[in-house]
Amino acid sequence: MGTTTLGPTALAVLLLLASLGGSGCSLLRRSALNEIANTFADSGTAFASDDDPDLVKAAAPFSLKLLESLLVETPDHPGLLLAATRGFTQYAFGFVQQEADELEAHDLTAAEARRTRARRLYLRARQYGLRGLEVNHAGFAAAILVHPGAAVGAATRADVPLLYWTAAAWGGAIALSKDNPELVAQLPAMEALIDRALELDEGYGRGAIHGFLITYEMSRQGRSGDPAARARAHFERAMVLSEGRDAAPLVALAEAVTVQQQNVKEFESLLNRALAIDPNVQPDTRLQNLIMQRRARWLLSRKTELFLIETE
Repeated sequence: MGTTTLGPTALAVLLLLASLGGSGCSLLRRSALNEIANTFADSGTAFASDDDPDLVKAAAPFSLKLLESLLVETPDHPGLLLAATRGFTQYAFGFVQQEADELEAHDLTAAEARRTRARRLYLRARQYGLRGLEVNHAGFAAAILVHPGAAVGAATRADVPLLYWTAAAWGGAIALSKDNPELVAQLPAMEALIDRALELDEGYGRGAIHGFLITYEMSRQGRSGDPAARARAHFERAMVLSEGRDAAPLVALAEAVTVQQQNVKEFESLLNRALAIDPNVQPDTRLQNLIMQRRARWLLSRKTELFLIETE
């Protein structure tokens, strides 16, 4: 998980900003703002390598709100817009939607409240992503809704992080909005973003785009061939690109494909493989692996609910 945190330099700049409220210091204040914006946008590894998800869950809201405060001052900063898109998406999935899923069995009302919150967070992330893409491609936010294919055609390899995280946020919001036809109708825009990201840089995020598509292929409309076969092809690429060190592709295939195919043995095998991954081997994805392993354990606990066949 790549949510940002502040180092000593950034904190020092914040103190400096507090003393530069007057108009006579505008140039100095602008310089300080740019410095902290650059520092904040580049400091994405401290939380990602943390081994305590609960600590990160408690700390992330402050970090995200500080990030938004900086965006008020520097609204077109590309790095901050990417950090906001990524950060809100990760927080929504890892700490809000997962909690909702776990609550559903014994408190449906609380689960639905958390899903509503997750949807709002995903939509906030999507808006930051579209703003980021708009910085380099004027009119992008409007064009993606009208002519998705043409709009993403202007994107370059440098845009891949924003393409991916905006699609992830948009997809998350749509998945939690089956009763919202207006949002569901935006699916072609999300699809265009993720397909363009794959076309430009399939290796981004150690196969993160393929990981996303493991799940999405199972519901994609208008594509020929077997959805499960397409999902499995993405799984194979994700495993290669991550060198088998990421739990996410294993969990995605188990949840999206094996449940639909009612293959309980493969379901168990995939999730046990995910749990067997040592998060410490790849420090920059330690937190992500811990979160996905929590989901793997939750899925295993629901085996008798997910499978109609008799389990041994």
